[in-house]
Amino acid sequence: MIFAQLIKKTLQSVCCCSALCLSAYASAAEHIAPPSLSSIENSDIKRLLPNDEVKPILAGDTEFLSLYSEYMSRDFRGIVLLIPDWNSTPTSNASMSYLRKELTNLGYTTYAMTVPDIDWQASNMASQADTQSSTQSSTQAQNEEPTKTAQSNSDGAVTTAQEPHFVNAIDLVSNEVLSHYKTNLIMRYEALYQNAMSEPNNIVVIAQGTSAGVLLEYYADFPDSRIDAFISLSSYLPNTQRNKGLAQTTSLVTPALLDIYYANDNTDILMSLKNRQRWVNRNAKFDYRQRQLFGLRDAPEQHARLTKVIDGFLRRLF
Repeated sequence: MIFAQLIKKTLQSVCCCSALCLSAYASAAEHIAPPSLSSIENSDIKRLLPNDEVKPILAGDTEFLSLYSEYMSRDFRGIVLLIPDWNSTPTSNASMSYLRKELTNLGYTTYAMTVPDIDWQASNMASQADTQSSTQSSTQAQNEEPTKTAQSNSDGAVTTAQEPHFVNAIDLVSNEVLSHYKTNLIMRYEALYQNAMSEPNNIVVIAQGTSAGVLLEYYADFPDSRIDAFISLSSYLPNTQRNKGLAQTTSLVTPALLDIYYANDNTDILMSLKNRQRWVNRNAKFDYRQRQLFGLRDAPEQHARLTKVIDGFLRRLF
């Protein structure tokens, strides 16, 4: 009798535990996405930098931050717009943070903007849209066209089997991801440009890495925004075809162009430098200059040399 009561209590406790487990699974919390990189950067900038330097700007429905530094010399020489590389910040020690402060001593007011997040799912969304459109078109074609004969199908299969099959290399970054980043960056850049035009004077754009590459594509299409000089730091596009076309694009931009690269840059940049110079000679862009910097890009001596090269280039223009 005692054993029967113990077994009954044990079964009751097991039933209660299973019911609790089932209710816990049923009421489990939904997946909460982690905060974006830009939101973390914005919170750090607002917390660590003085309020008079942080200026929020609205680009469409998206608000982003820019860092404002006023010129600190006797003569005002112009405005410099600083655009860091993607996945980078204007407070990074890779030249942008130093230029943001040092150029003010040379007579320039600087605006350094934050860059948009990278949407790595843009290629998947585009492929899904293409798949849906192709499925719809194939369904319509099957409904409209008559069926082919078995003889034609066998002939087509033999022809397909005889054709050689080539496999192209897969780019690290798809064209859709790069185009999506370019669209968002240009939207922010145009808003920053309009804000900087409140002080009409010489306007210089200094961009880095992939941001410089997409801005070169933008200025090769002859937009309405006017700038006096464009300075690119290790400009490239992480897509084989787009980066190959960047050599020709470099020779088509209207403003004077200073192309700065480092001796330890990646292979895609170093291998395209000679081709850029060839296209510049072909299209007769006489205000194009290439400069190489040696050593680590975040060393203090490197920052000083970079500032000297930029200042010398701009003093020959205005």
